[in-house]
Amino acid sequence: MFKTAKTLALGLFVAAAMAAPAHAQSADWIRQVTRTIAAKQTYPKAAQARGEEGTAKVKIYVAASGAVERAELVSASGSTALDREALALPSRTGSVPPPPGGATTVTVPITWKLL
Repeated sequence: MFKTAKTLALGLFVAAAMAAPAHAQSADWIRQVTRTIAAKQTYPKAAQARGEEGTAKVKIYVAASGAVERAELVSASGSTALDREALALPSRTGSVPPPPGGATTVTVPITWKLL
């Protein structure tokens, strides 16, 4: 039997932030980025139907304006469907709050877990 969407737990947490040279990121900005991206997170139906869970780490390149320029997979989740969603998520978000120190990168783990 499949779990329903109501029984899903989606988690997005910033494990480590990597700034461009000489630009430190504030903890407040990282929390804002985390909330912005988490608001767009979904559980791929194919992965949910197969009972797939996992965490993918994605490095997000953020312009000084806050625009998400690109994302790359740093660590795979073990599920192709979840990895595809992890890479699509930052682009779907479009932009995040502008980084206080200018253009930067941030690495976020994106977690999917069925309850």
